[in-house]
Amino acid sequence: MLTIPSSRSGSFCDGVTRRDFLRIGGLALGGASLPEIVRAQTAAGKGAQSEAHKAVIMIFLPGGPSHQDMFDLKMDAPSEIRGEFRPISTNVPGIQISEHLPLLAQMMDRCTLIRSMADCDNRHDAFQCMTGRPFLNQPPGGWPSFGSVVSKLQGYRHPAVPAFVGLAPKMGHMPWANSGDPGYAGVAHGPFQPNKGGASEDMRLNGVTLERLRDRRALLDSFDQFRRDVDASGIMSGLDTFNQQAFNVLTSSRLLEALDVSREDPKIVEMYGKGDSKNRDDGGPKMMEHFLAARRLVEAGARCVTVGFSRWDHHGKNFEALKQDLPLLDRGLTALLEDLRLRGLENDVSVVVWGEFGRTPTINANGGRDHWPRVSCALLAGGGMKHGQVIGSTDRLGGEPESRPVKFGEVFSTLYKNLGIDADQTSINDLSGRPQYLVTPGCAPLPELVG
Repeated sequence: MLTIPSSRSGSFCDGVTRRDFLRIGGLALGGASLPEIVRAQTAAGKGAQSEAHKAVIMIFLPGGPSHQDMFDLKMDAPSEIRGEFRPISTNVPGIQISEHLPLLAQMMDRCTLIRSMADCDNRHDAFQCMTGRPFLNQPPGGWPSFGSVVSKLQGYRHPAVPAFVGLAPKMGHMPWANSGDPGYAGVAHGPFQPNKGGASEDMRLNGVTLERLRDRRALLDSFDQFRRDVDASGIMSGLDTFNQQAFNVLTSSRLLEALDVSREDPKIVEMYGKGDSKNRDDGGPKMMEHFLAARRLVEAGARCVTVGFSRWDHHGKNFEALKQDLPLLDRGLTALLEDLRLRGLENDVSVVVWGEFGRTPTINANGGRDHWPRVSCALLAGGGMKHGQVIGSTDRLGGEPESRPVKFGEVFSTLYKNLGIDADQTSINDLSGRPQYLVTPGCAPLPELVG
């Protein structure tokens, strides 16, 4: 974290108190400095456009959520498979979900369930959910995440807000905390990560207070002391214009205020509820504030925000853990969807919720479910898509796709389309200079959602 303390009280004309700390998360921008981010996003030629602000919020459930205990309950299966949860009806006739998701059940007309995600990697990380691609056999530079692609193609929308923000907190198993790698899109298009490193690893600009921020040279000289992963090729030379723009990002209140959920209407904060900031085992905390921060960030101008919520790798005591986490997910997700609607963003902001794979049909001796990459689930909402439906189905035991198997690339192609990007016709060169399309060939937008 970057912390710039104030030496005296009072307030600025924009209402930010001098006692406030400017905490910009270590400038953890996928390995790039802030000026590099600004330069790359300016080069995209798409900044500060006047079109309707389209954005995507990607909610990753680390560890692989149990699809048959959330969205695809199998009441006709034997007890060692169906588990102890019961389905409840939703506000869409014929669609049922877990009894521990009652709020979502009353919003199912605004959501789409995919019960047949069928090309999961058997890997415990966020990679496929961020890139839409399998981990193996990557091209030179590696597959870029969704947010990095969007940053490269569309740039920033507001010069004080990065196009791509990753809110994943620090976790015991850090591959789950991956907010999205830039890959061959370039380090300048990695996510801005305000939570990277954790509060215990804050960095402080020694001797530089808010009162001295007008001295740009003092800020940049101090900034050079801890800027990480500077490009050894000398790309930073001659970037005075972009340093100035980066300075404007640092000193603008827009990003700071978007991240500061305490500025939100208390009634809205209460709607999201409170979670638990402590990590659970090797997973992440249950930060309800991140659902709210995601909405605030896209409203401020971010094009893609990724969130990592809790831990879903339940090899033991699966039902006990889900009784704690499902109600929190239920509240945070439905609050986000309602908040987007209230602010007129529901048709412009697409939301996707998923994990890296599903869980075994059979409950093990420890009352848990193990890894199961053959099938998993996803939920989509917003984005002007056709909702109130289920796409795909699984067999009687919930172990294999029975109809309409869906690939990650199809979901990504749909999300790109919602942003105005034709994934089938758009390419980015990898580090060997070879053009690479945005999704696996043959992965078109889901016609059930976008026609």
